[in-house]
Amino acid sequence: MSVIRQLTYQPAGCRAAAVETMTFERLGELNDGGTQRADFHVLALVDAGPGSVTVDFLRHPLEDRFAVWIPPGAVHRWDDIAGVTGHLVLFVPGAPVTRATRELAASPDLAAHWPIPEADRPFVDAARDHLFLETNAPPGDFDPELPQILLSALVARLRPPHAAVRSTHPVFQLFRTSVEAHFRDHHDAGYYARALGYSPRTLSRAVQRATGRTAKAYVVDRIVLEAKRLLAHDGLTAARCADFLGFPDASNFSVFFRNATGMRPGAWQAAASPSPGDDSPRARAPGARGE
Repeated sequence: MSVIRQLTYQPAGCRAAAVETMTFERLGELNDGGTQRADFHVLALVDAGPGSVTVDFLRHPLEDRFAVWIPPGAVHRWDDIAGVTGHLVLFVPGAPVTRATRELAASPDLAAHWPIPEADRPFVDAARDHLFLETNAPPGDFDPELPQILLSALVARLRPPHAAVRSTHPVFQLFRTSVEAHFRDHHDAGYYARALGYSPRTLSRAVQRATGRTAKAYVVDRIVLEAKRLLAHDGLTAARCADFLGFPDASNFSVFFRNATGMRPGAWQAAASPSPGDDSPRARAPGARGE
């Protein structure tokens, strides 16, 4: 199995700060291509590429004037970033100070990759540059609240895709939050309809409009994602995955996984394993402490 690095937020210099910034150049110095999972958000602003980042088995190209948002808990790996320029913002979930941006940071399933519109770039660049300046202020001039205020301005100006989902699909937003909290214990879409006070048809229609999937398919996909994480990165057996994800036994879990992916858990785990020699120690991430 791949060796996954568990990262805990710890700002440089032991500052009591909820936000930290760094350049891609610095990330390149610290990165060795290892796989990692953090307990904080990573927001990457790319000025120029190319490169790539893989988040939960999906590869996202790092292109000119693109943004990438990696949420806490997502397994990710940076690749071919030697030529990438730009900045990264690392922050804890409660760092944003406005209601709207705090809710965005609290939303699950945030992994996103989107272009920064030309009209928004002056505002994004100004917010990013000011944030970078404040997070690198001398200790005597450092105010921990200012980076949080500037982070909120930056997130608002970036207009991440899930912001539109929140404003236009409030029923789906409630459903998504509920699934994130309970998918290990409740695999039935009907449970979420009852818990939220909607009919199964109303809920499924809302999810379909927001994602193109039914409520049942959304729940299945969330369970499958967690199963893939456990199999590929944590090296769990089918029996342990079954126990962790609320299945009665390994056989039941294996049937579920095969129906969803077309592969048995063991076969998928073997296919997702790194090639021989890919067992180097994983690099410590900036602003974080490996455990």
